[in-house]
Amino acid sequence: MPCLRIDDAVNLHDDIHGRAHSGGEPVLLVTGTSTSVGHRTPTIIDSLAADRQIIAYDHRSIGASSPHTEPVSIASLAADAAALLDELGTGPVHVVGWSLGSTVAQELALARPDMVAFLLLYGTWARGDGFQRRLAVALRSPWEHGDLAGGITALGVAFSPEFLDSPDFEQLAASILPPFPQTAEQIRAVAHQWAENLDHDSQDRLPGIDRPTAVLVGEQDVFTSPRQARVVADAIPNAQLVVEGPGASHGLHVERPVEWLHHVRSHLARCASPLHA
Repeated sequence: MPCLRIDDAVNLHDDIHGRAHSGGEPVLLVTGTSTSVGHRTPTIIDSLAADRQIIAYDHRSIGASSPHTEPVSIASLAADAAALLDELGTGPVHVVGWSLGSTVAQELALARPDMVAFLLLYGTWARGDGFQRRLAVALRSPWEHGDLAGGITALGVAFSPEFLDSPDFEQLAASILPPFPQTAEQIRAVAHQWAENLDHDSQDRLPGIDRPTAVLVGEQDVFTSPRQARVVADAIPNAQLVVEGPGASHGLHVERPVEWLHHVRSHLARCASPLHA
């Protein structure tokens, strides 16, 4: 597996598709809690890589990336993303972040705006409310106790009831189980990621993001509701809010990859730089 050396202690597993300068700025995909590059479906990767370079990577202690050598934080995960882009020499990229990845994308845009061309934040939030915080505590619990099966089962709240009851879900479950964290160290890392979800608070700093931004949310997203998405969109100057529905969930890119790709491509077209217009 290709790993890029970030410093003396850290290697990040990266997965790059498409060619640089093939049509538009590269796209950086930032994964959510417990997920790795192995959860990105060929439907998504192949479609986006048809006309631009796609960069995906694993957070520390996830997949094939190096374990944590220091306390994890959203800021440190954003610093990892910046170091990865610096090493790759990409220049500014489109950043597409989901869930935990959306908070990393927020921090990256605030700390290193020179590395960010445009943002697409989906399944995002600025400051957890009472419901989300209690749900995050419940979702973190099995990972804290080393209960991998319980942790993965609880992630069902990311999907709509219709999808959970469909034959497609069983097929999906069989395909996405292998990339999930398996070792004790990786399981502990997921517990830390849930703790960072709880601690994330960018609400007062979001007006400092000065990059074109779209905020995407499923109408039936339980974990990061449309109300929370609207708070983010209202706080970032000139951000566009897109609510997908009916019945679209937190796992929109899994349940409805065609619709998800439509929104991503629409955002890329809307934000096309003069050089590629």
